[in-house]
Amino acid sequence: MNRFILFIIFVCSFVIGYSQRTTKVSAIYTYYAPETMSIEEAKRVALDRAKIQAIADEFGTVVSQSTTTVISNKNGESDTQFFALGGSDVKGEWIETIGNPEYQLQFENHYLVVTCSVKGKARETTSAKIEFTAKTLRNGTELRFEDVNLRDGDDLYLYFQSPINGYLAVYLLDELAQTVYCILPYKAQTFSAYPVEANKEYVMFSRKEADKSERSMVDEYTLSCENEKEFNTLFILFSPSNIGKRNGFDDSIEDKPDNISFKEFKSWLSKTLSKDNKIQFQKINISVLK
Repeated sequence: MNRFILFIIFVCSFVIGYSQRTTKVSAIYTYYAPETMSIEEAKRVALDRAKIQAIADEFGTVVSQSTTTVISNKNGESDTQFFALGGSDVKGEWIETIGNPEYQLQFENHYLVVTCSVKGKARETTSAKIEFTAKTLRNGTELRFEDVNLRDGDDLYLYFQSPINGYLAVYLLDELAQTVYCILPYKAQTFSAYPVEANKEYVMFSRKEADKSERSMVDEYTLSCENEKEFNTLFILFSPSNIGKRNGFDDSIEDKPDNISFKEFKSWLSKTLSKDNKIQFQKINISVLK
């Protein structure tokens, strides 16, 4: 009987591990950038799409389609139109980049053409994702202020809403310094991830929008830019169960959030996502102009 139970446990563990397997992937993607886009921005887009291509090649995509009916009335005559909206999502998540992406740049017919080659590790997703909403806001706490293009001196806020209870952690990569800051939970809070309630709308980094009990703990952020244009990246982690502690983060600087080098952060993030398949992960790229 005991042997039978052990066999069942082994089989279940194998099935679970396989269905959430992590594997090495690679892809080459060529991006034709518009004239208004800088080289650095074009390289970022090419890299993101190369990652998506690598995941799709390994795990495939899920295709969805919905139909919307619009009925209008003009001069007493009704008109009915049907709109079919299609799309696809890759069946995996990028975990870690191996080595440095390689780029080839050339110009064709007034277009900047960026070819990106990337290798990394990706995790297959076999269950439905939690469709949370995360948006960066510029100089305002309402959704109409959504923006990813900010300027020196702008205030940064984050809108967040989830359909379920869970835990949220937010990290900001300063690409110039190659340093990652933990900006949520707030520096004065001792827990490893910020608890959120289902369907509740949150505006992070705003004392005005925070609950009275935690207003004194809220960190507010004003972005700065030393060069003509700089890039930052928000890493947003959400899970229905608590997210592990941020081992290795330096909290010795009083006026700055806990921080870690980008290299160490990538290693920590890779291990965290590999161990906990419940964590949902999203990146938001932000540009800052002087």
